[in-house]
Amino acid sequence: MTSSSLHAVHRGGRAASAGDLAPLAFAGYAHFTALQVRGGRARGLDLHLERLRGASVHLFGRALPDERVRDALRAAVAAGPADVSLTATVFSAAGEFTADGDGAEPELLVRTGPPSTGPAGPLRLMAVEHERMLPGLKHVGEVAKTYFLRRAVAAGFDDAAFTDRRGRLSEATIWNLAFWDGSAVVWPEAELLTGTTMGIVRRRLAALGVPQRVREVTVADVPSLAGAVVMNSWTPGVPVHAIGPHPVPAAPDFTALLRRAYEAEPLVAL
Repeated sequence: MTSSSLHAVHRGGRAASAGDLAPLAFAGYAHFTALQVRGGRARGLDLHLERLRGASVHLFGRALPDERVRDALRAAVAAGPADVSLTATVFSAAGEFTADGDGAEPELLVRTGPPSTGPAGPLRLMAVEHERMLPGLKHVGEVAKTYFLRRAVAAGFDDAAFTDRRGRLSEATIWNLAFWDGSAVVWPEAELLTGTTMGIVRRRLAALGVPQRVREVTVADVPSLAGAVVMNSWTPGVPVHAIGPHPVPAAPDFTALLRRAYEAEPLVAL
């Protein structure tokens, strides 16, 4: 299979031409969701559709019907291999830096690429103070994520974790954070993006009867943790062995629990 067959972009449910994509090359007023597709199916499809719907209403005043979104996802996957990484981006043809376009029907761009399971870890995270604009939306154009990732690597870390102005850990560059206190899964209390993998894991942990808590966690609290991971659409858990100057104990049972919860979620046909 050639590399080109693994990468494809569809706009409006059809293969996109250079002319379709040129106006979008540097577009920054848009939102997206990312998912792993296996055998033409994905976990948490309802959460992805809900994310796109809600963010579209927030940014554009209206949303595409779910079935039209699913048709576009199916068309993109049908054009290539059944196992892909897929990104669905919703935007307005009016573009950015204009007051026009509010209430106009948004458009959908679907990109596919090679499937991924993320890094093996463990990761060391540099703690940096940063609060994302519209943290509850998965929007594009966030230069800070790459900036702080590169700053972290230059400082000898693997990635960065964000703290807010109150010192609370919220999320990492492209990851949600999850912690283990020895008896329960702890989710950070802060303004953050609720990831789809996070949503899957939370509802499956609830079904398994695993205790979960939401509370504030600061960098100073890290020494009291019994485990930590990052998660995103690639994986339900990459071990984290340090946040800022503080080590975090290895917690293979915690990581295995998160993976078991994630894999309990059925794959659903697009």
